[in-house]
Amino acid sequence: MPADLHYLSLDEVARRLKARKLSSVEATQSMLDRVAKVDPKLKSYATLTPERALADAARLDAEAAAGRSRGALHGVPIAVKDLCNTAGVATAAGMAIHRSNVPAKDATVVARLKEAGAVILGKLQMTEGAYGAHHPSIPAPLNPWNAAYWTGSSSSGSGAATAAGLCFASLGSDTGGSIRFPSTMNGLSGLKPTWGRVSRAGVFPLGESLDHIGPMARSALDAALVLSVIAGADPDDATATGLPVPDYAAAISTGVKGRRIGLPTNLRNLDSDSEQALAGAVEAFKKAGATIVDVTLPQSFFQASYDWVPLCAVEAAVAHVETYPKHAGDYGPVLAGLLDTGLKLSGVDLQRLLLRRATLKGELDKLLASVDLLLLPVMERAVWSLEALAAGGREVEAVAGRLRYTAPMDMSGHPTLTLPGGMTRDAVPTGFQIAARAFDEAAILAAGHAYQQLTDWHLKRPPL
Repeated sequence: MPADLHYLSLDEVARRLKARKLSSVEATQSMLDRVAKVDPKLKSYATLTPERALADAARLDAEAAAGRSRGALHGVPIAVKDLCNTAGVATAAGMAIHRSNVPAKDATVVARLKEAGAVILGKLQMTEGAYGAHHPSIPAPLNPWNAAYWTGSSSSGSGAATAAGLCFASLGSDTGGSIRFPSTMNGLSGLKPTWGRVSRAGVFPLGESLDHIGPMARSALDAALVLSVIAGADPDDATATGLPVPDYAAAISTGVKGRRIGLPTNLRNLDSDSEQALAGAVEAFKKAGATIVDVTLPQSFFQASYDWVPLCAVEAAVAHVETYPKHAGDYGPVLAGLLDTGLKLSGVDLQRLLLRRATLKGELDKLLASVDLLLLPVMERAVWSLEALAAGGREVEAVAGRLRYTAPMDMSGHPTLTLPGGMTRDAVPTGFQIAARAFDEAAILAAGHAYQQLTDWHLKRPPL
């Protein structure tokens, strides 16, 4: 077994397992040993289930020996964000009040991973209720590249664990940027699918109409392999589309030759690291055969980052109606503040938000009809130190600035893929995102794969 097994791509591990050059038990034990060594410092796991994982791995090895394969994830150890229900294992959603919540049934995405042969190592830590801060009683995961820097929220554990070689891929969720923030801060390829592409059944909500479940992985190809498993219609979630699920791993080889990629000319407030990541992406996509086209983001795009907080607040208040404000003392101040905002918003003000949201979706649909893909930064400021994040505070303008380029795509529901695109002088990853038309995840995954054939940012690993 290679000494750096933990840093291999999911695709490479899957191929070794299929060729019987590696067993699932070996891969799982190696990963558990890695977690035991590294995670006491990083604190990326909320719950580790080693006995279950090893038992599942042994069963999957026996199936492989008998000639049965469940697909590309057969025997591969991964982990899931702790808002995805897992039968018989606590699902706390980063909340002190739910520490003893043990579901009887797996979330649909977890069930599909298991059916596909993935070995679930455990549950990954997250911010309280998937909002912007960890509960005061729960330690926040550390950034494996540099502990002085933000890990990203709310899928903080998913970002840290996947980057640090503590799982080969993970599931995250994205309501305002929570796949994309930790993906760019940890050097990962994170996919926020179209709203409705992946079932949310059995997933603790933050904002039902804003929540997206998707893979966080080390490459676009790895993300494609996971998405192919978790996507599709679900009788337990009426909002999960019945559209056919493409073979994303097969479609990924189509590349970007002949594609028109829109680059906004009215981007705001980007720092030099964000600009450099975008410039590098432009050059790589041109080399891969794409045409870069100037486009203009509509005003509704920039309004969306201000509208997101009150809209999310209302939906979060609905999600927590059984426990808040009844058990307000069990909540941290940041999530409690959001819920208070939601409880106070008037119906008239909510309707104004919904009308502006409809305008945003229509204008982005129109923009994406004129190009095949849209190139965007993840954040105005490419990376955030913990010091800078604390100094920025939670005032309206500060929050809107951090959400400027992520929240609009949650409000509209369009798919995006975040890719590593550089490193800062402090050796912290930077990234960018690609957006596409609704349900065209295949296009952004193919673009991401083409980019990663020409660059090596996704191959960088933290010095642990």
